[in-house]
Amino acid sequence: MELNVLNKEGKDTGRKITLHEGIFGVEPSDHAIYLDVKQYMANKRQGTHKTKERAEVTGSTRKIKKQKGTGTARAGDIKSPIFKGGGTVFGPRPKSYEFKLNKKVKQLARKSALTYKARENSIMVLEDFSLEAPKTNEMVALKSNLQIADKKSLFVLPAENNNIYLSSRNLQDVSVVIASELNTYQILNAKTIVLLEGSVKKIEEAFKL
Repeated sequence: MELNVLNKEGKDTGRKITLHEGIFGVEPSDHAIYLDVKQYMANKRQGTHKTKERAEVTGSTRKIKKQKGTGTARAGDIKSPIFKGGGTVFGPRPKSYEFKLNKKVKQLARKSALTYKARENSIMVLEDFSLEAPKTNEMVALKSNLQIADKKSLFVLPAENNNIYLSSRNLQDVSVVIASELNTYQILNAKTIVLLEGSVKKIEEAFKL
C-alpha cells in the first residue's frame, strides 16, 4: 500500500511511502483485538475499591440483647451486617485486574487494528517536523491544513518530541505517541492515524520486519 507524503501545509511533497503488507495488510483477528483492548483497560483500573467488613467497623462487641425470650431473632454485636452501620458482607477488596497476554497476540492485535485503519483510508503520512516551542495554535493549524480538524487524531512520532507533545496536550481530540509504544486501543480510538515519515520505519522495527 502506497501513500503520498504530505507536508505541514497539507500539500503533496511528491514522495511516496510504502506501508508494509505484513503490518497494514494482514488478515485481521477481532478476538486478538478484543483481548488486547481488554488487557489495556484492565491494566488502567486502580483496583482500590474497598468496603469495611464486620471486623473493621467501629462499634461495641457486647451482645445487644439476651439470647432468648425477646420474641425476635437472636443477635450478637451491633457490627452485624443486618444492622444499620454494620459491616458489609462479601464487599469489594483491593485487587489487581492485570492479566498476561502473549506478545504474538498483542502484535497480531496491533497489526489487525492498523489493517482496519488502512482499509478505511484513515491513515496519512506526514513528513517529519518539529516545533521550535510548545504552541497549541500550531497543532490546531496543522490539523486544519490536513483537513482533520473535526476528527479525533493520533500522531505517531519516530521519537520523543516534547514540543509536539506539549502543543497537543490541551487538545482533547489529539493524541501523540511514539511508534515503539503504539497500542491497539489508541489505534482504534482515533478516527485518523497520522504517521510521521520516520515513524513508519520505527513501526517496522517494532514488529521486527
